[in-house]
Amino acid sequence: MERNEQKAIEALLARHGFHFSKSLGQNFLIKREVPHMIASASGAQETDGVLEIGPGIGALSSELCRRAGKVVAVELDQTLLPILKETMANFDNFEVVPGDVLKLDVPALVREKLAGYTPIVCANLPYNITTPVLTALIRAQCFRSITVLVQLEVAQRLCAKPGTAAYGAFSVFMQYYTEPSLRFEVAREHFIPTPKVTSAVLRAEVRAVPPVAVEDEAFFFRTVNAAFALRRKTLVNSLMTAFGAQLSKEELTQAVTGCGLDANIRGERLGLEEFAALAAALKRRLG
Repeated sequence: MERNEQKAIEALLARHGFHFSKSLGQNFLIKREVPHMIASASGAQETDGVLEIGPGIGALSSELCRRAGKVVAVELDQTLLPILKETMANFDNFEVVPGDVLKLDVPALVREKLAGYTPIVCANLPYNITTPVLTALIRAQCFRSITVLVQLEVAQRLCAKPGTAAYGAFSVFMQYYTEPSLRFEVAREHFIPTPKVTSAVLRAEVRAVPPVAVEDEAFFFRTVNAAFALRRKTLVNSLMTAFGAQLSKEELTQAVTGCGLDANIRGERLGLEEFAALAAALKRRLG
């Protein structure tokens, strides 16, 4: 059965009585070449163990199984399990783990299921949980790379440079821990149901060491999040939302200018090095 031909997919789903769940953000690929391109972009090879999230009917799963040593797919929708049993029957290096990836102990799952392999991630992520899933995968600190199909707007935001409209706190988070790159776009017409937005494949190489030295990562990201709290306001005014109870506006201004930044600069202009310097300056003032 061709898992990427619309008529075959519709017949498969009808035979199993499957209905798409809007709340689960289900959109299945119907363009045969796309799963092949995504799996290729992941760089998966025999020494790799792949964690897939939301395998659907196995379109991407089958391509990954042809490349990787093992593929472990986490699927929340129980009604897809018998479909995957049928479509993935010819692959002995495929395993489904029923459950919600946001509630699983990801490092423990990797240790148990992908032992002996280099862990990577490759998935067509449900768009409604993209940010929390990416955060959890990065926080897990056990993957060499993360390759995901997401909304184009999200991919652009994660790769955005300082000073651009798309640049934000999550851009900084992603670029601190990984080197993200947008690989290619995927048109709306390549899915059923047809989503309202264009998609894109993002590959993020996980950094062995962050590009800037930070003494306290939690405080660093507190500073970053504060800097974007009021995007249309100056950095100083934005920082007041998080530090105003502890530091005066004058003290915050001095911290900003002490880093060689203009007193009226906006947070979106700062790169990783500027944020690291600012966080260190604020930390010293707070004692």
